[in-house]
Amino acid sequence: MEEVDNILICSLRLSGTPVPEEAQSLREFTTELIVESVVRCLRVINPPLGASLSHVLPPGMSARFRLGSSLAQACQELGYPGEVGYQTFLYSSEPEIRRLLLFLVEKLPRDDAEEAGQPAGKSAMLLRTIAAKIKEQLGMPWVPPTCRTPRLQLLQGACHLKPFRAHPLVLPHESGLVECQEFFRGFLPLVPAQPPQPGPVAPSLLERHAADLGAQNDWEAEWQNQGLASRLPPKEYLQWKRQRLQRRLLDQLRQAVPPPGTAGFLQPGAPDLAQLLGVLSAGGTGRPLAKGSRFSHAQRLAHGQDPQDLVGQMQEAAERLTPSKSSEQEMQQRQAEELAGLHGELQHLGAQVDAVGGQVKVLELGLSQAEAALWQQQLVLGGREETLRVKRQALELLPQADNNLAKLQLLVEGSAQRLVHLATQWETRREPLLEQYRGLRAARRSRQLESARHVAEIQALRERGRSVAAEARRKEELCRQLLTELESLPGDMSRTAYTQRILEIVGNIRKQKEQIGKILADTRALQKEINGLTGKLERTFAVTDELVFKDAKRDESVRKAYKYLAALHENCSQLIQSSEEAGAIQRQIRDLEEQVESEGAKMTPANLERILSDYRALRQENAALLGRSREP
Repeated sequence: MEEVDNILICSLRLSGTPVPEEAQSLREFTTELIVESVVRCLRVINPPLGASLSHVLPPGMSARFRLGSSLAQACQELGYPGEVGYQTFLYSSEPEIRRLLLFLVEKLPRDDAEEAGQPAGKSAMLLRTIAAKIKEQLGMPWVPPTCRTPRLQLLQGACHLKPFRAHPLVLPHESGLVECQEFFRGFLPLVPAQPPQPGPVAPSLLERHAADLGAQNDWEAEWQNQGLASRLPPKEYLQWKRQRLQRRLLDQLRQAVPPPGTAGFLQPGAPDLAQLLGVLSAGGTGRPLAKGSRFSHAQRLAHGQDPQDLVGQMQEAAERLTPSKSSEQEMQQRQAEELAGLHGELQHLGAQVDAVGGQVKVLELGLSQAEAALWQQQLVLGGREETLRVKRQALELLPQADNNLAKLQLLVEGSAQRLVHLATQWETRREPLLEQYRGLRAARRSRQLESARHVAEIQALRERGRSVAAEARRKEELCRQLLTELESLPGDMSRTAYTQRILEIVGNIRKQKEQIGKILADTRALQKEINGLTGKLERTFAVTDELVFKDAKRDESVRKAYKYLAALHENCSQLIQSSEEAGAIQRQIRDLEEQVESEGAKMTPANLERILSDYRALRQENAALLGRSREP
């Protein structure tokens, strides 16, 4: 691990971490140096992510825990596959820190020259191609339409442009009317069939979506500005808004009633609005005007008196109705009655508008149903017309039925002979075609098998190429790291010493491989010998068992010898099994010893001591904060 630690230390120094010169491995790294190394790497990898992190370990324990949690979250966002937490930095072990720093060093950005040497993927090539095309089109000058070549006509012409024509669309929505729901389910055509032409479908959808989105945005803006300030639910807010609109309409009507030039209506003793309207409707006679249709009212207003006479009548009515002496209480009562009458009239008008709107919807629904029924009747009429045409032709042939039947018989016989002749010709042509089809199908099957084999070979070659490319990239990365380490070393050191060290390492590795090979060969020979002896023992026991068993039927002493032989064989089997179990136990003991060594390398006792000291410091900080909070 010394070479790996040296590479990591060189990479950390390049990222800006002030690693001391005497530090030769990660075992010598302190908690402050580990935190600073991780923060420096994060700032180089992702500047926005590492800018909010401090590379100095704070003195307070709570701040340390927060910093450790932030570092763990940042590493997880970068895609670190292992488990990481605040304990990884505050109570670290050498293997965990080595894996984390290796991950961060691999994430460090490379130089432009190194990136240029890496093979580009399909997405990068596609992006470069798109950028080149856009740059080419931006660099192309504009040419008048008369001077454009066919290629420029495709790039700068208007041949692909179409006018934006939108058509109103009817979309199903939740409504309380049963007729509307039936219309939506059975008679409303699909959205592509609603425009008169197929072209405006997309513009119509865009226009409808923009209108819905605009209405929703307006409602959200109004609700955020005024709705939330009213502290009302949405339904109550809409009802309040409708009532406010009705009050505004009422005020507008009250302001529009007095004609210009008459000041009697603005006096406190003015007549009630309902009485004034009744007097005006009676033409100044004091009699209420009979109710009539809208047409009669229009005719009466069109052929009635001129505006000056109407104004005079209004003034006379106001003078006649205005009391000579009225108290303040009577004026307020008249105003209240006038307001109540206007409210009732406004509600009546609103109910009439709602009723007329419902009637319009019902009429529209009936119109659509009538159109659908008309379309169905047209289809039925077309089928009946076709049937009528066939029957008409049959009736025209009835007067000469015998001649027509003879002609029809001749046509049928000729058609049958022609079909037989065509069937014979088809059979003569079908056999070679069928043979050719079978041959082509067999060739296609063989070609498919061959192509499948080629595809499998190509996939295997691609996988091998990927593995080779990954290995080459890994070796290139290792070579660059070694070159960086070589450049960072002082120049007075000789190349011969490094070469000698490398040769020694290679020689040691070769010796180890030779020893491992000898051990494996000895193990194989020993296993082979054990297998041979085991087989020989089994064969010998089988032969001995057979011979002794034959004699045991006649001799009692041989029968005892057979029992002793069976017991001896069983004891030998138990001894062999015991020796195998002892070997397995010894291997488990070695594994447990290795685990104990690895746990010892994690410095668990030292970390526990540090955790206890940090716990005491945290309790002291909490006590100090509690004392400050209790101070007056």
